Formats: sequence, C-alpha cells, structure tokens
Amino acid sequence: MDSLSSRGLRRFLEPLDSPQGPLVRVGGETLVNFSSNDYLGLAASPSVRAAAIAALEVHGVGSGASRLVVGDTTAHQRLEARLAAFEHAEAALLFNSGYAANVGTLQALVGPEDAVFSDALNHASLIDGCRLSRARTVVYPHADVEALDRALASTPARRRLVVTDTVFSMDGDHAPLREIVGVCRAHGAALLVDEAHATGVLGSRGAGLCEELGLSSAVDVRMGTLSKAFGVLGAYICASRPVAELVLNRARPLVFSTALPAALCAAAGAAVDIVEHDVDLRARLWRNIRRFSQGLRSLGFAAEPRSAIFPVIVGEPGLAVSAARALRSKGLLVKAIRPPTVPEGTSRLRFCLSAAHSEGHVDLALEGLRSLRL
Repeated sequence: MDSLSSRGLRRFLEPLDSPQGPLVRVGGETLVNFSSNDYLGLAASPSVRAAAIAALEVHGVGSGASRLVVGDTTAHQRLEARLAAFEHAEAALLFNSGYAANVGTLQALVGPEDAVFSDALNHASLIDGCRLSRARTVVYPHADVEALDRALASTPARRRLVVTDTVFSMDGDHAPLREIVGVCRAHGAALLVDEAHATGVLGSRGAGLCEELGLSSAVDVRMGTLSKAFGVLGAYICASRPVAELVLNRARPLVFSTALPAALCAAAGAAVDIVEHDVDLRARLWRNIRRFSQGLRSLGFAAEPRSAIFPVIVGEPGLAVSAARALRSKGLLVKAIRPPTVPEGTSRLRFCLSAAHSEGHVDLALEGLRSLRL
C-alpha cells in the first residue's frame, strides 16, 4: 500500500450521499458529476424507479438462487424477450454484470484448442475472459485491422474468435467495425463485440455501433450492459438461439451466481422502452457531446464527438490526481484514471457526458480545464 501511495496509484472509496445524476453529494459537497456512465440520466428516472417498486411488490427483493435452480422469474423472461427485440436478435441472455457476461461467454465459446484475437485496448473483462478461456490469445495493436488480418492468416486453431470493444471505455474511440467484419468473414472467424459504452448512445434507436453501421446481423455475439445508458444493473448478450442456449449451459458466472433481482429486470425493461422511444433524450446527449468537443478543441485538446467519453491525457498519475483535486475545488467531480486501467504514461482525466447535464454544466467543465493550463 505504501508503494501504491508513493507512485500515485492508491485508490479510495468515496460514498455518494445522493442518487446518480448531474449533481451529486460527496463528502458534504455538491459537485457536478462528470465521472458517471449514466449517459442518459436514467439511473434516477421516476418511471424506471416506479417499475422496480411495482416488481418488488410482486417478486420481493432477493431472487434466492441461480436462474438454473429457482432464481428465474417471468420478469427475467420478459426482459430477455424485450432486449432481443430491441437488438433485432434471435435471443438475448442476461448476466449480473458486463464483466460476468464477457468472462462467461468467452469461457463458454472457446477453449484450449481455439484462438482468440483481442484488441490491445479491450476492457479488462474481455482480457480476463480470454485468459480464463484457456484459448491461445493473440493481442493485436489497437484498431489495427491489417495486423489482425495477418494474425488470423498465420494462427491455426479449431475455432477462431475475434473480440473487441465497439466504443473503447477509456478513449471513447470506435473500433473499425466494418473492416473487422470483413476480415473475420475472409478468414472464417467468429466475432464478439462489447457494446457497453455504445448501447443507448449510438444508433437510431440506441442499439449501439452495430446498429449505426448496419452490422447487427454480421456480428455473432453482441454484449450490452444495463448499468450505463440504461441506468440499472446487469448485462446481456445477443446471439442466435443455439449460441445463447450453449452459453446458458456453460457460462460459469451465470450458472453459479444468484440471479439478478426481478425488480431490477423490471426497471431495465422500463429503461429499454425509454432508450428506444425517447429520441429527444439521445439528442440532448449529443448536443452536450458536440458542445464539449468543440470547447475542448478551442482549448487546444484533441477531441472528436464520437461518444460520450472524453479523455484529457495528463501523463503521470500524481499529475492526474492533482488535476482532479483542482477541478473538485471548482465544484467538478472528474476522477483521475491511472494504470493499470490505462497504459503507463497516459494517466488522465476521463470526462463522461450525460443527457442530464445542462449547457451550464458543460461550460463549467470547460472553464475548469482552462484554469488548469495543462
């Protein structure tokens, strides 16, 4: 712990005294929150809360067991059907978290005789899923399709599976998905994508980058979370029905975990309805994204309006912590992101925009950055 402290890498918990939202209470202070993945401001939505409360009256609080024992409910079944319809997929399968979904699905689909090809900047859950699957793991340079093509051509295996985020969680950039689909087809490889930071944000109905690019049917397995733009908890995969049934039978995090409470399933179902049908909500988010991106460029930072995530690279961990502390003194909650979450030398301030932010909130963040003189 002393070593972590000396390198600026020690972490601490900071409990909120308020719901998630554009303004939060932390340690007696009210701060403008730019660190939450609640991209559409649904975590405290009255209609989402109402759905959870109604389901509590029917199903109670705990689910009592894993879904394969006695933890499955009609609420779980309804939510999976709703998610499959939302994603235009044959089947959807719920998990307790995005981490569990990625680790469990990779373990279920590949093994020691197979090979997995993973982007160098993939989320930790994909990295750990590759490791725990015991498949041969080939890491290709970030978003380098030519390197992926060469790796697929030179790596024999029983099955080959390419895995990538669609929106990368620490940089906010997009995977070159069209090109990846083309390379997978050329080499007979399957493709699994993590849409966690794209679901609810991208696509005409909010179904992610696959929807935006018209590639939903070209991707074998899509993972989405319920804990970010949907504002609840849990995750799901969308796939063909045989693949979903195979994962249901093999994914250890699903088989051996107590099921999500039914109330959360009902809340997530209400959130899906909002995400799909409230076009103005996503439009507000994108107005904030464009405003912040333009403001960052005016301050000399490289920024593109690609997602709700904006990294401001500081460099060393101590500098990132100091910058976050300075922003807090101006009423802004922007957490410092440090190794091992990001590569050495790229510690940063990670700004997350929300539809719930006002223009004034966005401008306050830009003014705070201006004062840092980074």
